[in-house]
Order: sequence, then C-alpha cells, then structure tokens
Amino acid sequence: MNGSWSLQTYGDLSVLCVMAAPVEYGPALRARIQPLITGVGPVEAAVALAATLARLEASSHQPDLIVSLGSCGSRDLEHAAVYQASSVSYRDMDARVLGFEKGVTPLLDLPPVMTLPCPVPGLPTARLSTGANVVSGAAYDAVDADMVDMETFALLRAAQTFGIPLVALRGVSDGRSELTKLEDWTSTLHHVDSNLADALDRLAAVLTADGLVALDPGVPNLQDPAHSTPTPNLERP
Repeated sequence: MNGSWSLQTYGDLSVLCVMAAPVEYGPALRARIQPLITGVGPVEAAVALAATLARLEASSHQPDLIVSLGSCGSRDLEHAAVYQASSVSYRDMDARVLGFEKGVTPLLDLPPVMTLPCPVPGLPTARLSTGANVVSGAAYDAVDADMVDMETFALLRAAQTFGIPLVALRGVSDGRSELTKLEDWTSTLHHVDSNLADALDRLAAVLTADGLVALDPGVPNLQDPAHSTPTPNLERP
C-alpha cells in the first residue's frame, strides 16, 4: 500500500503527510503532496508508519512533523468540512474488567485521551476517536468524541515512538445517515479532497512562517489574519 511518497518542505521543516487509502487522495491533494499511503485501520497505519520512520531514522532523514490527512465520520459535524483534531482516543481498547479506565492500554502510562496541536487559526477543531470498526447509526452513541476515523491514534503512537509531533486534519465524509454501501463513504470524498487541500495550504503557511513554534498552544500564532477564515463547507448532495 505504501507506493511512492515524498517528504514535503514547509519553510525549514520536513513534513511527512500520511493517508489511509488512495480513494481519499484526490486531484487537489495530488497537486500538492505525495503522502505515505498506509492502508485502512489502526494495524496497517501503525505498521506502515513505524516501518517508514525506522528507515528514515536509519538514513538520518526523519521528518520534523507528521500530518494525518483523510476522511472521518461524524453524526453532528458539517459534512465535507475539515477539522483539526484537538484530541484523539482509542475506542477499541477496553480493559475495564481488569480495573483500567476505558481507552487506557494496560501497563502503558498514557491517558485515554491524548491532546493534539491545532496550529491553524480559524480552522475549527473537534475531538477524534480512532478504532478498527466503521461507525454508523446507533454505534455513534458509544463514541465519546465528535468524529471517528480508523488511523490517527495508531499514527500518533508510531510518531511518539520516534519523538515526532503529529497534526491531524480530517474531513467529514459520512455519518448523518446509516452506511449501507461503500458509496455512502466515497460519494463526498471529492468535496473532502478539495477542502483538505485548502486546510493543508493554511497549515503549510503557518509552518513556513512560524515553524514548530506554531504547535505550542501557549504561543500566539503569528500568521496573517487573512488566513483565519474557515475552510468552505460543501454540503453533501
């Protein structure tokens, strides 16, 4: 699934963009980046990114930042709109019978919800949940987050292993109605692609101007206010 990929350069920073599936990688993003394509789900995401980062470390070409890009589901957020993930959790992990809080991996000193940087001014934020299941309909009742995907938590854990920060940008492709076929997910991906590309341009501008300082929530962002307008929302037909 990995295919051909390349690191992006934004200012002084080297950035690795990561996506799950070629179907999410539309023409707008193709004009901007060559992402690492991991395959769908947390296992494929973690394996692909960890292996890639190990090779980059061995060749002294590690990126300064990883950007998780792709679609997500949400019952409440605007469809086709792009959100910065302000946090991510792992909905598959449930060791409560052993006395651990839901979402906490046993014997790993990490909280159930991990905060992520949101460096793009004006781009809305939302809480993200990662898991191996496709969430649809009533299954959203069990998810304590605003949106769901299948890769970002796994990508974050791989990134943390190598000491690299991660930013997640997710475009809402489905969730308002029950999923019954593949097209219920893919029919809005052309809108998501366009809006993700716009959000990525805004992230690139911030990183070029401010570097990794932009990831620090305690430091005011120095970007031109012209970049603070929200990403356009295109409603699903």
